[in-house]
Amino acid sequence: MSYSKEELEQMIENPEISSEVLQTLLEARKAGDIEFILMDIREVYEYNDASIVGTDLLVPTSVIGNHINKFEELKDEKVVLYCRTGNRTGQVMYALNNMGYKNISHLSHGILSYFGEKISNAPIPNEL
Repeated sequence: MSYSKEELEQMIENPEISSEVLQTLLEARKAGDIEFILMDIREVYEYNDASIVGTDLLVPTSVIGNHINKFEELKDEKVVLYCRTGNRTGQVMYALNNMGYKNISHLSHGILSYFGEKISNAPIPNEL
């Protein structure tokens, strides 16, 4: 199914994104129809176990305070967070929203709910 740019923008504006919607958004991004950053906030060992194909950044929750500048760089970008079950992303979203970040959503129920393409032992996409 094909979506308009407006429909895609509405999908990503929802604070909680389902597995199906994330798959749609990743396909649309690949086609150049939408821009966003997919960020994993789990720990490195969890990322190595399995990550979502298309992940742009890994910023583990345990060191997120050391990387707050990364969020500052992305303040005007649309960012989709994911963790294992959605609990950590909910907490991070709450904190970031209180800091003025408004373009952040997360994968509802985390990577455990994601039925799209995953990969094990993917290279870490950024310097930690």
